[in-house]
Amino acid sequence: MSTIHQTSGVTEVDASDAKTGKRNEWRVVPTLLPFLWEYKGRVAIALTFLVAAKLANVGVPLLMKGIVDDLSPTQQVLAAPMLLLVAYGVLRFANTMFAELRDMVFVRVAQRAVRRVALNVFRHLHSLSLRFHLNRQTGGMTRDIERGSRGISTLLTFMLFSIIPVILEFLLVAAVLFARFDWRFVAVTFGAVIAYIAFTISITEWRTAIRRRANELDSKANTRAVDSLLNYETVKYFNNEEFEATRYDANLVSYEAAAVKTEASLGLLNIGQSAIIAVAATTLMVLAAQGVAAKHLTLGDLVLVNALLIQLYIPLNFLGMAYREIKQSLIDMDRMFSLLEENREVQDKPGAQPLADGPATVRFENVNFSYEPERQILFGVSFEIPAGHKVAVVGHSGSGKSTLARLLYRFYDVGGGAIRVNAADIREVQQSSLRAATGIVPQDTVLFNDTIFYNIHYGRTGAAHEEVFEAARAAHIHDFIVSLPDGYESPVGERGLKLSGGEKQRVAIARAILKNPRILIFDEATSALDSKSEKAIQEELTRIAHGHTTLVIAHRLSTVMDADQILVMDHGRIIERGTHRELLEQGGLYTQMWALQQQENEKNESGASVHP
Repeated sequence: MSTIHQTSGVTEVDASDAKTGKRNEWRVVPTLLPFLWEYKGRVAIALTFLVAAKLANVGVPLLMKGIVDDLSPTQQVLAAPMLLLVAYGVLRFANTMFAELRDMVFVRVAQRAVRRVALNVFRHLHSLSLRFHLNRQTGGMTRDIERGSRGISTLLTFMLFSIIPVILEFLLVAAVLFARFDWRFVAVTFGAVIAYIAFTISITEWRTAIRRRANELDSKANTRAVDSLLNYETVKYFNNEEFEATRYDANLVSYEAAAVKTEASLGLLNIGQSAIIAVAATTLMVLAAQGVAAKHLTLGDLVLVNALLIQLYIPLNFLGMAYREIKQSLIDMDRMFSLLEENREVQDKPGAQPLADGPATVRFENVNFSYEPERQILFGVSFEIPAGHKVAVVGHSGSGKSTLARLLYRFYDVGGGAIRVNAADIREVQQSSLRAATGIVPQDTVLFNDTIFYNIHYGRTGAAHEEVFEAARAAHIHDFIVSLPDGYESPVGERGLKLSGGEKQRVAIARAILKNPRILIFDEATSALDSKSEKAIQEELTRIAHGHTTLVIAHRLSTVMDADQILVMDHGRIIERGTHRELLEQGGLYTQMWALQQQENEKNESGASVHP
C-alpha cells in the first residue's frame, strides 16, 4: 500500500479557513433547530419562565423607588413601605425561582441535542471509508468532538438565556426610562448599548481567528501525545522518551503563545467594555442628580435610575462574555460538524438490496485498483471462488494480496472491473449484508481494551456464553484463557497488548469462528504463531473452512497446499494459477518460493536440533 501522509483533512480545511477568514461559523445553527423544535413545548415553558424572571427583575427598582419616596422626611408613612418591602422580597425570590425553573425545564433539551449530534458524528465516522481512517489523527479528532459536543450545550444555553434575556431587559428598562424620564435618559442608554455591542462584536471577531488557531494547536498537541502513548513500546525500544517529550513540548509552546495572545485580547475587550459602561452610567447619574437638585425628580428617582443601570449593565457586561462563548462554541461545533461533511467514499446506492441468502460464489472480474492515482496496485485481476471452495493467494510482500481482502469487504470500491457475489455486483448490495456474510482473520489483530470474552463475543454479539466457549476451543485458546486468574474476564489491554501475538491471533480466529459467515477470509491468519501452534490451528481452520467460500492470503505456502486453487501474484497481477502440484510442475515463481521456504524450514529444524 502506498504511503499516506498523516495529515488530518479536517485540520487542513480549518487552518485554511482560519487564514482566509471565509468560513461562516453561524452555518451550524440551522442544524440545531430541529432539536429545539422537537421539544418546542419545553422551550416555550422555559421562555415563559424567562419572561417572568425578567419582569420580576425590572419590578425591583420600581419598588425601591416607592420605598425610598415613602420613607422620605416629607411623608414618613409606615404602612405603605412595609407592604412594598414585602413585595420587594417576593420579587427578589420570584426572579431567582423563575430563573432556576427555566434551567430545570431546558436542561433536557440541551442534553438531548448534545446526545443526538454526538451520535450522528459517531455513526458518520464509522460510515467513512478506510482511507479516511488511515489519514485521520485520532487525538486531534477526539478533542474536536469533545469540544464540539460541549459547544452545543453552551450555544443553546447562551442563545436562549443570555442574548434573549438581555434584549428583553433592555426593552423593559428603556420603556421605564421613557415613561418616567425625559428623552436624554433613553438616548444615553441606547447610545451606550449600541456602542457596547458594536465594540464587543468587532473585537470578538478579531479574537475569533486567534482562538481558532489556539484550538488547532491544542488539537495538534493532543494528537502528538496520543500518538506517542499508543506507540509506547516503540518509544522504549529506541530510548526516545526525551525526543517525544521535546516534540510534545514544541507543540505546547506554540499553543502557549496562542493562548497568551487570546487572554491578552480578552483583557483589551474587557477594558473597552468597562469604559463604555462607566461613561454611560456616570452620564445618567449626573442627569438624575441634576433633576433631583432642580426638584424635577425625587430621591427615589435617583435610586431608580441607579438600580435600573445596575440591572441593565450587569447582564450587558455578561452579554460580552456570552457573545464570546457563543463564537467559541460555533468554532468548536464547526470543527465537529466538518467531520459530518467528510464524503462517504463508499456508500450504498439508492435502492441497494441485501445480499441473497444461500451459498456464496465470489468472482473478481478484471479488477483494477489504486490507493492513489499515481500508483496502481491491481491490474486486471480475475478469478472465481465457487461456493464452498477454497482459493489461496500467495506472492511476495507488496504484490497486492491483502488489497483483495479489503476490496471484497468493500473498504474501497474497485477502480475498474467488478467483484460479484452470486452474480451481484457488491456495489449494488447493502454493505451491512455483505459484511454480515463475510468473516476475516486479519494479519494484524487489534483488540478492544476490554475482556477476552468481550473480544470473542464481538464476532456475534447475540451469541450465548457456551457458543463463545466453543469458538475458543475451536481456536485452541480455551485452555489458556481458563488458566488465567480472571479467565474469560481477563482484560486484554490497549489494542490487546497484554496478550502475545499468537494469543491475539487465536482470539481473532475464535471471533471469526463465532461469526460463522458464508465467506471466510484468512489474511496471514497464522503468521504470528509458532510451528506447533500453526499446525494445530491450521487443521482447525481447514475444518471450519469446509463448506464455506474461503479466500486464504498466505505467505507460508505449506498452509495452502490443500487449496482448490492457488493464485500467485506479482506486482498486482496474477501470473500463475493452479493446485499445489500443478504449480510445482510449472517450475515458475511458485516453485522458487516453495524451494526457498523448504530450505528455510530445514535450516530452522537443523538449528533447533543443534541448540535444544
